[in-house]
Amino acid sequence: MDFFTLIQILDATVRLAIPLLLACLAGLFSERAGIFDIGLEGKMLAAAFFSAAIASMTGSVWIGLLAGIAASLFLSGVHGLASITFRGNQLISGVAINFLAAGMTVLIAQSWFSQGGRTPSLSGAERFNPINFPGALTTTNEVKAASPLMQVYSELLSGHSLLVYVALLTVPMTWWLLYRTRFGLRLRAVGENPAAVDTAGVSVVGLRYAAVAICGILCGIAGAYLSTALQAGFVKDMSAGRGFIALAALIFAKWRPWQALYATFLFGLFQALELRPDVIEAVIGMKVQGQFLGALPYIMTVVILAGFVGKAIPPRAGGEPYVKER
Repeated sequence: MDFFTLIQILDATVRLAIPLLLACLAGLFSERAGIFDIGLEGKMLAAAFFSAAIASMTGSVWIGLLAGIAASLFLSGVHGLASITFRGNQLISGVAINFLAAGMTVLIAQSWFSQGGRTPSLSGAERFNPINFPGALTTTNEVKAASPLMQVYSELLSGHSLLVYVALLTVPMTWWLLYRTRFGLRLRAVGENPAAVDTAGVSVVGLRYAAVAICGILCGIAGAYLSTALQAGFVKDMSAGRGFIALAALIFAKWRPWQALYATFLFGLFQALELRPDVIEAVIGMKVQGQFLGALPYIMTVVILAGFVGKAIPPRAGGEPYVKER
């Protein structure tokens, strides 16, 4: 495997890891506040559909992005209402959101576009196009013939959509917000000991709703990325289990933002290798079935959830509705 092939795999890793990273950070905010959210999948799917649909109808990807975030925020509000206000079972609420999004997106897509649950293909201003840095090479032949440093600059650093760079910046912003601000301190405290936070005169309900709202915004961006940047339109079930993989990555990362970056990039690498079975064959000297490579992220998810990759302790008050003492 030559250096250019390695750079291509890393480039695909970045592109495929971005929705996982955003969804993982979304779950991090929610679960740090004590609200377990397995509805990440449904929120991403709803955001992916509405982003592509509205972008196609208006001709503006920015309006599509806002529509996707709004759809995800609506589902986050439903989850917050069920699990915070009415103190319902958070897992059941998340499952309901996943089922609702899976059926609703196809039904509305068929009603609006009559293309079998798809949206029209997006182009031009209807989607997020790659951003090429100054001096970066843009054709494969030019990049392949360039020096290793220029290959890294042109293929790995340059050429991504705006949402890729936004997602990468979200990691240090999340770390700063959680560990260097009063809001972050209170948010983490709500997930560990909500009674103590309430005693200090801080609204537990308000903080949990804020965390759920941030979760909705990040899931909305993740879904919009899927349909308007990574692909050029919405197709049925295009989230393809990414919400559940993001949850596994969150457990693997032990609810920490920088570790979440590394975990999601690991899963992104597995998905990138699925697209390059020739590389695996060249490295190990034997042919590997494409179905096995495609199953690798899900196998890793099961391994992590089964607890084989270190012991991860969730926030102490996670999944438990808070009842204020009289």
